[in-house]
Amino acid sequence: MASLAIKRLVKAYGPARVLHGVDLDVADGEFVVLVGPSGCGKSTLLRMIAGLDDISSGEMWIGGRRANTLPPQKRNIAMVFQSYALFPHMNVRRNVGFGPRVRREPSEAIAGKVGKAAATLNLSDYLDRFPRQLSGGQRQRVAMGRALVREPDLFLFDEPLSNLDAKLRVQMRTEIKALHQAVKTTTIYVTHDQIEAMTMADRIVVMNAGRIEQIGAPLELYDRPGNRFVAGFLGSPAMTFIPGVIERGDGPPRLRAKSGLVLPVGETAAPSGRSVEIGIRPEHYRLCAEGEGFPFKVMVVEPTGAETLLFGAIDGAEARCVFRERVAAEPGDILRLAVDPAHVHVFDRETGARL
Repeated sequence: MASLAIKRLVKAYGPARVLHGVDLDVADGEFVVLVGPSGCGKSTLLRMIAGLDDISSGEMWIGGRRANTLPPQKRNIAMVFQSYALFPHMNVRRNVGFGPRVRREPSEAIAGKVGKAAATLNLSDYLDRFPRQLSGGQRQRVAMGRALVREPDLFLFDEPLSNLDAKLRVQMRTEIKALHQAVKTTTIYVTHDQIEAMTMADRIVVMNAGRIEQIGAPLELYDRPGNRFVAGFLGSPAMTFIPGVIERGDGPPRLRAKSGLVLPVGETAAPSGRSVEIGIRPEHYRLCAEGEGFPFKVMVVEPTGAETLLFGAIDGAEARCVFRERVAAEPGDILRLAVDPAHVHVFDRETGARL
């Protein structure tokens, strides 16, 4: 196991910069997830950690050793790619043991490593099968087993679940987290799926346009996003944003929307007259009696069984609500909603920064 330290890391292809001075410290044994939209630079950063892409400028240290010019084979890392990249003519046993054989390790040691990896990943019954005889989840476990037998200092995962169906994604998410808890190897995991990030990470690194927007524990980022981008990216369904102007009087601060709708907000540093957007998580709405709260126009109703999802509009802004109870609503209905001001996030309209 090893720590990872990245200082002012830059990646450029000619005049085009892909990463703009990234700083990141990962503790020994930590599970860190890089998350962000497509094209934000998260896979590029992972490939630089692996040594597959050169560093334009900046420094990288793995386990206290400067790794800028180290070739991939000397970094003692193991990478699981988006594609399984299994050898179709080899059975599971030979696929998992391929790395130790290339390194000319003794046959007894290879057999022991393969057997241990297979037991950890529930592959013991499939060692004599070929990749074509396996399901998608089983193939991904074989790819993980091939990485596991290297006994690396760093595990790198590049969107390993994107080719799986929804049920297998949930299952593999649990298995990868359980694997990390068992082996305690430092892990860097790349995904664009914020649900994977929230459920798996010790810490989340939110990236956007080649820069790190915020780093923190999953619930810390969810409850107190540092800016509008992080607030809108984390959470499913996404946060509702309503523009307006802050008003302060004798009572608590409030937002006056463009139509004149007034909504209370919690403690904020925004002065009176500041142009802002407030953010509200879907689960923080509650239904009110007629004449109370504010109006919400229902456009789409999505019952999931455990929850009811409502999509609609508040003061012309697209809004999403989640209720644990089964709400009897139809498209076109006007519901009355309220929200606890303590759950209202305030962001600067121009910079997107939290206020």
